Amino acid sequence: MTEDLPTRPAPVSFYEAFRFWLKLGFISFGGPAGQIAIMHAELVEQKRWISEKRFLHALNYCMLLPGPEAQQLAIYIGWLMHRTWGGIVAGSLFVLPSLFILIALSWVYIAFGSLPVVAGIFYGLKPAVTALVLHAAWRIGSRALQNNWLWGIAAAAFVAIFALDLPFPLIVIAAALIGYVGGRIYPNVFITGGGHGAAKASYGPALIDDDTPTPAHALFSRAGLIKIFAVGLALWGVAFAMLIAMLGMNGVLTQMAWFFTKAALLTFGGAYAVLPYVYQGAVEQFQWLTGTQMIDGLALGETTPGPLIMVVAFVGFVGGWVKQIFGPDALFLGGAMAATVVTYFTFLPSFVFILAGGPLIETTHGNLKFTAPLTAITAAVVGVILNLALFFAYHVLWPTGFRGPFDYVSAAITVGAAIALFRFKVGVIPLLAACAAIGLGYKSLF
Repeated sequence: MTEDLPTRPAPVSFYEAFRFWLKLGFISFGGPAGQIAIMHAELVEQKRWISEKRFLHALNYCMLLPGPEAQQLAIYIGWLMHRTWGGIVAGSLFVLPSLFILIALSWVYIAFGSLPVVAGIFYGLKPAVTALVLHAAWRIGSRALQNNWLWGIAAAAFVAIFALDLPFPLIVIAAALIGYVGGRIYPNVFITGGGHGAAKASYGPALIDDDTPTPAHALFSRAGLIKIFAVGLALWGVAFAMLIAMLGMNGVLTQMAWFFTKAALLTFGGAYAVLPYVYQGAVEQFQWLTGTQMIDGLALGETTPGPLIMVVAFVGFVGGWVKQIFGPDALFLGGAMAATVVTYFTFLPSFVFILAGGPLIETTHGNLKFTAPLTAITAAVVGVILNLALFFAYHVLWPTGFRGPFDYVSAAITVGAAIALFRFKVGVIPLLAACAAIGLGYKSLF
């Protein structure tokens, strides 16, 4: 007796897809790896809306782009299934639940952060975040630094930002140039193949299967490219012009819009890669928040669904509140508006990259002259993230500066969190929950 083979799934309605993307927005914990794993389990294994080969094919394209790859993958699949509006809905619902949650948590943090309970929780979270950033540097480095040349680029990037205090965009540009030239002279140095691998399993016929022709709306056309790019530029330009008209070029919201537009174009390597740039601008240049608040914001970002880069919403909220952009009687409104503006300008480029450039990028995937600069940038990112880990460690272990006392309890929590991550592979949410409980318990007793 032969086992019945599964049949191809029925076509998926826009409403059914909408419900899935909405659910995903509330359950997408675990950073990009966890979010991609959730989408794979749901879309490839269970629902079979897309085959594993096509899923990985799309993911590898998204890995070539700046921006949060998990959200871009959602945009890509939504676009492939239901045209432009499918991509817009998928990408928006990936972000919006996190935005609303972070606005609420940011308000609790800044309005009630001095309460002993809240202070105790964050006392335990800060060392955990330090360990998480260090673990991110190791995780990216172990995958990206595959030869001595790439190790050298990472070391040079670390020196550039740690000792020379060079701006992050300059480091990215220099690394890209090294990769471009080096890829032509020593191509083997910048071949780091593998990506996310090839499909290894079959879960039955999929709605978008290996042999399913690319739908007409996903085929490359110059007119389509120009149209989507023009619309995206108009959406950016109109919003930016309105901020200039209302607040002037030096207005806080205008500065945030311009700064986070640049940040969105530099997020090769994930959220941890752009955090040093956000720190340099938000903390040192514009003083929207303090270094300690930046660490706290990253802790909140780690505990909420959505892309980790959503920490920028916290940065915006605190900056809007502190700068009193709508006056002292509308602090929450100012913070919420700033968080919304920051989120809009941070994620808009991702939609443009997928909807306008997706078909074009498919024609360049695997071409060394395009991938070598990204390989070098990823190597440089490792050195930059290591610098970020040291910055966090300094603020956590010497909270009043090097001349002040060393915090042995925070050091013990940091070491414990690092062991949990490196040795026992503990998940982010259980780790943060445990460290928060330890911090709360310690502050309650002492």
